[in-house]
Amino acid sequence: MPSLLLSHSARRRQRVAAAFGNGFLLAVTSLSTLAVLFIFYFIARDALPFFRLEGFREFFTSVRWYPSSEHAEFGALAIFVGSGLVTLGAVAVAVPLGVAAAICLSDVLPFTARQVVKPVIEILAAIPSVAYGFFALVVLAPLLQQSGGPILSVAVWIIGAPLAALAILVLADVATDRLPDRTRSRTRWLIVGLLGAGALLALSLAGRALTGLHISSGTNALNVSIILGIMALPTVVSVSEDALQAVGRELREGSYALGTTRAETIVKTVLPAAGSGILAAVILGVMRAIGETMVVWMASGNATQIPQPWYNFLEPVRTLTATIAGDMGEADHVTGSARYHVLFAMALCLLIFSFVCNLSSEWIIRRARKKVGG
Repeated sequence: MPSLLLSHSARRRQRVAAAFGNGFLLAVTSLSTLAVLFIFYFIARDALPFFRLEGFREFFTSVRWYPSSEHAEFGALAIFVGSGLVTLGAVAVAVPLGVAAAICLSDVLPFTARQVVKPVIEILAAIPSVAYGFFALVVLAPLLQQSGGPILSVAVWIIGAPLAALAILVLADVATDRLPDRTRSRTRWLIVGLLGAGALLALSLAGRALTGLHISSGTNALNVSIILGIMALPTVVSVSEDALQAVGRELREGSYALGTTRAETIVKTVLPAAGSGILAAVILGVMRAIGETMVVWMASGNATQIPQPWYNFLEPVRTLTATIAGDMGEADHVTGSARYHVLFAMALCLLIFSFVCNLSSEWIIRRARKKVGG
């Protein structure tokens, strides 16, 4: 019979093979880190000459963006404000709808319906961004310009009524949780009636105010925010639904065993347990919105201005990504002019913002895990 003990040469070959395998796997896993470091290096290398030539003050505080004039000015404050505005608008569209859809998929719809609905939502991620841009430019922009007020009024009812109904039912369940059984049902319907009347009044006033609204240009921040929110929706829904599913049946069944309703289980048990995953979904949605180029280039209006007031979504804006894409072909690549380096300065700002957001999400997720783990 062959010996079970390895010879000295065989052990040496085994150690060499193990070291080689571990080194190969380490190199493969380090490629992504090296790629990020190289991206930081090459973008920072071309961005820093701009700050040496022009400084920081004008770039971050001025709204005068005239890079091609004889006396060039590189004030990018309006561009930063435009990027932030459309990102906030996209988050306002994608996060409530995405999280609500994820809750519906994980805890409300039956399994067969979920198997049909979720792939349909994820198909939105496969549509090219240029197709979204054409839709925003050819369909949505004329509609907003010609009938923007009535459309926004109807949208308030379509979006606000279901959200208000859901919030009212949840609040009524939570408010009557500790009441005696003989008065719980009556009090719940009383709360539902009062809150429902208030919600109907608020929706009516908002719809009436929006009906007479006139939009001068359909290519504006609202147009882009809606499309970016739709583009970010599959990411938010998919990641949030996966986080809610990861909570597990045991936690839900334990909550039901204690006598809670479905609404109380979702609000008090499932959502807090899946909070870190939902936060990751929101961060990914923000990254999807702020990094998009084609849609904002086609449908934002590309006006280098700060809307008046700054939160006015009906004004044309310009974003960092659209500026980089639009001006890179006109910048002087050979001589390395300030107009060329300022685009890399914008790219560096985008990269730093994304990096900070990812680090913040990782820190929040780790804190949440430590809190849950005790």
